[in-house]
Amino acid sequence: MKNNMLRHIIATLLLLMSLTTAAQGSGAKSNGSLAAAQDTVAKGTDIDALAREMGGNDALADLMSDEELSEGIGFHQLLKQKFVEGNAGFMSLVALALVLGLAFCIERLIYLTLSEVNARRLMADVDRLVSQGDIEGARQLCRDTRGPVASVCYQGLLHIADRIEDIERQLLAYGSVQAARLERGCSWIRLFITIAPSLGFLGTVIGMVMAFDRIQTEGDISPTIVAEGMKVALITTIFGIVVALVLQVFYNYIQTKIEHLTGQMEESAITLMDIVTKHKEGSHG
Repeated sequence: MKNNMLRHIIATLLLLMSLTTAAQGSGAKSNGSLAAAQDTVAKGTDIDALAREMGGNDALADLMSDEELSEGIGFHQLLKQKFVEGNAGFMSLVALALVLGLAFCIERLIYLTLSEVNARRLMADVDRLVSQGDIEGARQLCRDTRGPVASVCYQGLLHIADRIEDIERQLLAYGSVQAARLERGCSWIRLFITIAPSLGFLGTVIGMVMAFDRIQTEGDISPTIVAEGMKVALITTIFGIVVALVLQVFYNYIQTKIEHLTGQMEESAITLMDIVTKHKEGSHG
């Protein structure tokens, strides 16, 4: 609706220009332009063709073409444009923080996903093997099963002949080691979550300094100069905050998986202690 109104206004202006040219006796070419302008107003034909036919109005045709191009621009093209406008140097640092942060997130997600097992089924199989007196079979089962839950159980079964207090101490110590392995790399993710908006704010300060430098050089406070510096400042800030938000979502999901695996380890350690206690009581009996 708005574009059609703009087209009709421009066509009307071209029509007035054609009338002026016709009044000055420009000849057949002006009459043809007049007819084209009238046809545009009546039928809404292409303004670009009319402007080129008028001669000397190529800038108007380019203006209309740029407007239509900006309306149909893709998201990736718009993102690229804003990336360049936000000072490529600082935007590259923000993009680097995003890439490195996502690399650590993906690595943790793959590691944690591969560490997940059916802990209840594993402990049921261990209980069955220990009840049958097949301690070596239970150890082999835990050795062949991936993940921290099986590793903790394997360490407990290695010391099944020790006292209950010693076994419990071994489980606590090795459980802490496995929990630390689950957290490996998360400190880097937290670093990039912190550094991304900081780089954006740094770009904000630099943009403001650039604006004041331009004002000092020009000797005049021009809205264009101030707007240019503010634009750079705000774009870098927006990108930094967006990167931090994306990494924060991944980090929270990773922490959820870590808490789930830690809970499985604690539950399995308690179950293993019950299995070992029952086995020792049966042996003594």
